[in-house]
Amino acid sequence: MGSSQTATAPAFRPRRFLRGGHLQTIGGYLLSRKIALPPAEDRLVEVASGISVLCRCHWQGDRARALTVIVVHGLEGSSESDYALGIAQKGLALGMNVVRMNQRNCGGTDHLAPTLYNSGLSGDVAAVSRHLIAQDRIERLALVGYSMGGNLVLKAAGEWGKNGDGPPEFRAVAAVCPSMDLAASADALHRPVNRLYELYFLRKLRQRLRAKARLFPQHFDPARARGIASLRDFDDKVTAYYCGYSGADDYYARAAASNVVQCITVPAFILHAASDPFIRILPETRRKILANPNISFLETGDGGHCSFLAPPDGYDGHWAERQVLEFLRRF
Repeated sequence: MGSSQTATAPAFRPRRFLRGGHLQTIGGYLLSRKIALPPAEDRLVEVASGISVLCRCHWQGDRARALTVIVVHGLEGSSESDYALGIAQKGLALGMNVVRMNQRNCGGTDHLAPTLYNSGLSGDVAAVSRHLIAQDRIERLALVGYSMGGNLVLKAAGEWGKNGDGPPEFRAVAAVCPSMDLAASADALHRPVNRLYELYFLRKLRQRLRAKARLFPQHFDPARARGIASLRDFDDKVTAYYCGYSGADDYYARAAASNVVQCITVPAFILHAASDPFIRILPETRRKILANPNISFLETGDGGHCSFLAPPDGYDGHWAERQVLEFLRRF
């Protein structure tokens, strides 16, 4: 087998006063953006029996012939996450269709089904893809994911490659800071230096569990989150319990895209920052990536978690979005 390609993107240069993983990550979260988009066509897509997700669709005039990009957000994000809006704005300007997909419960859809979302639900991405192919007759499809969404789109692509049942319309996949080694990343999140991020995620996840319990009291018990002090604890006592895993170890082992990244058969682009505070790519996963000739892997020295804030020299400075769309323009 050949080796992974080295992506030929210009070197990432961090924005002034935003050097280092923590400043990049926090700056990307706090710095406001003005992103103008045309009105979206909202569509509920059934991904399993009785379970739908909300997709916000932006179409070109000839939707069938344009490349359709499905963008999937990260943990406790939504179709309104800045990077999803940024990909939509830039993709539309390049003549692409863009579908901002909400994972289960996200984007104000907690009421749609008595289920939780999790990193193993690559089947939902596949279901949305097949829906768009059947309903809108799209001829070319690409997947884009950030963080947890990056794990999902790589997992979907790897499973299609492994099983040989991917749609012929599927052309490419791109992932930014994908959490493809779930256990290592959850443990890195629990380091004292990353406690701010972990507390943020735990607060949001507890709020969601309480909301689900109010909507579906017969299905969810918010007391299961009592005393939880880490994301691994939450995944052990809540995510695994409600999503069919025996515990956090089982969940992380079975839901990780690292299991199938070697099976990806379409062109793929993975962007990772060495300064990401908590996403980890293990040596064995790196070997799988580098052994797959279909994957272009780019690791920058800086960029933080899904931020990659560069000087706004002739564009808005959101460097990762630019690199993803430059990659997708080939298709």
